[in-house]
Amino acid sequence: MLEFVCTTLPSRVIFGHGTSARLPEEVERLSLRRALVLATPSRKSDAERLAAALGARSAGVLATAVMHTPANVTEAALAVVETLGADGLVAVGGGSTTGLSKAIALRTDLPQIIIPTTYAGSEMTPTVGETRDGVKTTQSSPSILPEVVIYDVERTLSLPVPLSAASGMNAIAHAVEALYARDRNPVILLKAEEGVRALGQALPGIAANPIDWEARAEALYGAWLCGICLGSVSMAIHHKLCHVIGGLFNLPHAQTHTVILPHATAFNAPAAPDAMLRLARALGATDAALGLYELAGRLGCARALRDLGMPESGIDQAVTLSLRNAPWNPVPIEAEAMRELIRRAWRGDPPASSFHS
Repeated sequence: MLEFVCTTLPSRVIFGHGTSARLPEEVERLSLRRALVLATPSRKSDAERLAAALGARSAGVLATAVMHTPANVTEAALAVVETLGADGLVAVGGGSTTGLSKAIALRTDLPQIIIPTTYAGSEMTPTVGETRDGVKTTQSSPSILPEVVIYDVERTLSLPVPLSAASGMNAIAHAVEALYARDRNPVILLKAEEGVRALGQALPGIAANPIDWEARAEALYGAWLCGICLGSVSMAIHHKLCHVIGGLFNLPHAQTHTVILPHATAFNAPAAPDAMLRLARALGATDAALGLYELAGRLGCARALRDLGMPESGIDQAVTLSLRNAPWNPVPIEAEAMRELIRRAWRGDPPASSFHS
């Protein structure tokens, strides 16, 4: 008999074109009087425009978000929140800005409104990964989940193709791990497969024409579904490796996911045949892991960790950290298999399933 547990997360999602204009009414709906707008330094002007649109309900702009959510950046931001008397957060940007917002909310329980500009998907999850002394750890709490997410296709039109591709592959990774998660359920399987299908079709269209509205909308839709997957079930060794390697060597988050995903998929393939069938079907490929590797290649993504700046000498350290507090995984996680997986990803080899031979 079919048995499962399905937890629906209480987020309000507004999806469409020009939906950023609805920010003031959403701030008012949450009864916020001093909303602090967060961004990275490069998006400061964008954040300032949003703050201006809020008028008297704005507490100002804090454009200090950086990759991997360093604890010292969060601690400095908390001091600003207290000084300004902010009673809510608005984050505009990608995973870095969302991460800062969530890290602040974890400590203060302030309401959050997220306006994503990439396909990261973290806006749909009750988790945050924070880095301290080169080690990235993940925490989960209901207070981390944003109250409102405003998806505005217009805000993704200027996202450069290389970042669009890597961000989209990062989103696909959330769905891939959901397909073989220990706590998966039929609803998540549907969302995961549809999310991969949408992104797999949209990303090549964006690469061919970056201002293709339909492709951009399809990609954002796919990223939303994949983000729901990330927030609804537990992740496995792929996400563990990305957090370890990304935090250890300060590698770009989405690009690290893109490189590791085909190899983690191949590693788990023998124990997850149904997941591989669904994934291959969504990608229109005969082999799921190879399909991911080839999609990344068609999009012009880096496919080797060495090209992202990871030193070969760091492989053993990455193996050691990946085994520490290792998550549940369809295939048992062992040192030699992890070393081979990381070595292949470092070189940029095509994925293979000889880990288990």
